[in-house]
Order: sequence, then structure tokens, then C-alpha cells
Amino acid sequence: MALKNITVHTDGGARGNPGPAAIGYVIEGLADQAISAGQKIGSTTNNQAEYRALIAALVQLSERDLVGATVSIYLDSELVVKQMLGEYRVKDVGLRELSEQAQTLVKSLESRNCQLDLSAVPRSQNKEADWLVNQALDDDGS
Repeated sequence: MALKNITVHTDGGARGNPGPAAIGYVIEGLADQAISAGQKIGSTTNNQAEYRALIAALVQLSERDLVGATVSIYLDSELVVKQMLGEYRVKDVGLRELSEQAQTLVKSLESRNCQLDLSAVPRSQNKEADWLVNQALDDDGS
């Protein structure tokens, strides 16, 4: 079986801080099809929304057979990336649980011989995930 190269873009946003929030993610390179989703997550902070978007994408990945895959994950939150890589401590109590949940999912994927790479990118390189967040926030439910 050929090794898989999977690309993931995630984004979370809150209008107000805290305020109405949403997440978005795009997963490409899976055998069956690309996955994209955007959804409201209630009222939260921007950083919590960023973590929740990452977690949602990691859950999607964990539900698939990705043994030996290389997964490149791109976020436009430098804070979340640096915390996940251990370069920054997670001081905020509201982020600590989310960070631990994301780390558990990463370790689970790595235990299945997946290689994960998290990178911070400018918002301009994360357009589709950002669009999904804004579409979810703009959706009035009608």
C-alpha cells in the first residue's frame, strides 16, 4: 500500500472574544474524498475555537486507517501551534483541557505510525478553512 500524504487546514474564530464562534477544517489526500466542514460551536474565545477546530480534524483522522501516513496540518494560530509543539506553555485554564485533548489525539495517530507536522501559516494560506468558519457564523439557520 502506498503511503498517504494528507493535508489538513483548520481554523476557528469568534466574533467578540468571547462571542459566537465556529470552526472549519479541510482534509485532503484521503483515499475516498476530501472532507470539509464548518459549524457553529456556541460562545467561546478565538483561541478555544482554534483548538476545537484542530480537535475536530484530528478526530476525523483518527477514525480512518492512516497507518504510515504523513499528515501536514496547517493553522493560522501561531499560539496553538507553538503550544502543541511545546514551545509555549499552556497557561490559560480554558485552553489546557483542549490542548491535552489535542495532544492525546496526536499521540494516538503517532502510535499508528503516522507522521504529523503542525505549522502556522498566514490566514491568506488558510482561506478555505477560514471561509468555512465565516459561512457557519453568517448562517442564520433559515
